Amino acid sequence: MTDLDRAHALLTDRLDTTDEIRAAFAAHPRHEYVPDVIWPGAVGAALDRAEDPDGWASSVYADDYVTTQIGDGAAGPVNIPTSSSSAPQLMADMLRAAEIEPGMRVVEIGTGTGWNAAILASLVGPTGSVTSVEIDPGVAAHARGRLRGTDVQVVTGTAPDGPGGFDALIATCAVRRVPLAWVELVGRDARLVIPWAPYPEGGPTPVVALRRTGTTTAVGPLVRDAAFMRDRRQHGARQRFPGNGEKATDRTAFPEGSRDLLRNDRLTRLVLTCPELYIAVGGRPWEGTAAPVVALGESDDWTHIWPDGSATGNGTRALTAFTKAYTMWEEAGWPGLDSLTLEVDTRSAAHTLRSCLGTWEHPAEA
Repeated sequence: MTDLDRAHALLTDRLDTTDEIRAAFAAHPRHEYVPDVIWPGAVGAALDRAEDPDGWASSVYADDYVTTQIGDGAAGPVNIPTSSSSAPQLMADMLRAAEIEPGMRVVEIGTGTGWNAAILASLVGPTGSVTSVEIDPGVAAHARGRLRGTDVQVVTGTAPDGPGGFDALIATCAVRRVPLAWVELVGRDARLVIPWAPYPEGGPTPVVALRRTGTTTAVGPLVRDAAFMRDRRQHGARQRFPGNGEKATDRTAFPEGSRDLLRNDRLTRLVLTCPELYIAVGGRPWEGTAAPVVALGESDDWTHIWPDGSATGNGTRALTAFTKAYTMWEEAGWPGLDSLTLEVDTRSAAHTLRSCLGTWEHPAEA
């Protein structure tokens, strides 16, 4: 057993999942799918396996995502991921949410390295099938080579060949609008496990496990938090960071600082229940170093929440709405994301969140 094989065995053992999913991971070592060139940081040079095999192995076998392409294949000053290998525990959670069983026909949107497709192939077994769709020809070619020897069909484009009727769909890219075409790919009551992005760009992309309920409709609970890249067909215009370059005229306090909002997994729930606000996270100088700041925006009204809970800005509308949502969750004891159910009507583009705490309509304009 090589060092890489031992690293993969340790990764597999750490997964919190079913025996079936763990066995499927064990059958497909991650290092056999991740390309030799990866990008370990948001800035800086690529890491080449040939030049730094130990550094490459450390990145591959951390329980985290690995960036395998930046800038749609073109380098820039910032390493903006456009293809990656998802974090293993996240993959396992999505596979579990999809309720994959032997004999199923599964379609994957976003092949990436091909690792997830290979694991799916093991789960559906010889009587099932996996079709994986990848929009980037270069990424598709890499995956097709790594999947040689499996029965996975890799399709270059945006949709699988032939008829739908799949038993499950898993997407590895986030969408703001769940496409009608995706719902039409699966049969009635079939699962669609999709990272959902409530903003045109930026922000969290929690995973929802929908079930098709009608010709154009699907419904299901949110199952976990995540941060996926966006579907390339739904890239929105980059929004201005609230308050950027402006002078604060108001100063007050918020019950938690920015680090606590992020560390305690509060922010995603607040984002989901404040659809009228633009909420972003950025880095700002703080006590001699860089620290996260949570920015709230509503038109020209904005607030920055700092690590110590201080809040500076211009206007009170955004902070008032955010505080109201925070108080609602606090009084309810911060129930998990699975307390929220998403209802989707793909024909009208309606995306409605419901829970015992309320109902929220999320706009899904193009």
